Amino acid sequence: MRGFTLIEVLVALAIVAVALLAAIRAAGSMAQTNAELKLRLLAQLSADNRIAELRAAGAFPPIGTRTSACPQGAARLECVEDVKSTPNPLFRRVEVRVFAVGEREVLAELVGILPQRR
Repeated sequence: MRGFTLIEVLVALAIVAVALLAAIRAAGSMAQTNAELKLRLLAQLSADNRIAELRAAGAFPPIGTRTSACPQGAARLECVEDVKSTPNPLFRRVEVRVFAVGEREVLAELVGILPQRR
């Protein structure tokens, strides 16, 4: 009757341990990526909401840069709104960039064109 030697069992355990470590690392990476995607989606919603607010209000904002809080759910976000002129003076170009509070990485960016209402 022949069984497994101690060395064969140790080699098999080492292979299983390496496979389990790789699986745990992949699961952790997926969780981190999921959290970042969720934050980017919320940032995109914030930028979209800001452009929609300006359109709904019929705003024709002055040229310049403004910063305001634009939270979405539990995400603390900050919107930087940069208003620029266009070749046609009856329109303004509004660029909204969204950052996490205290961070400098742009999570989302959206550009909208606003007409002057008469």
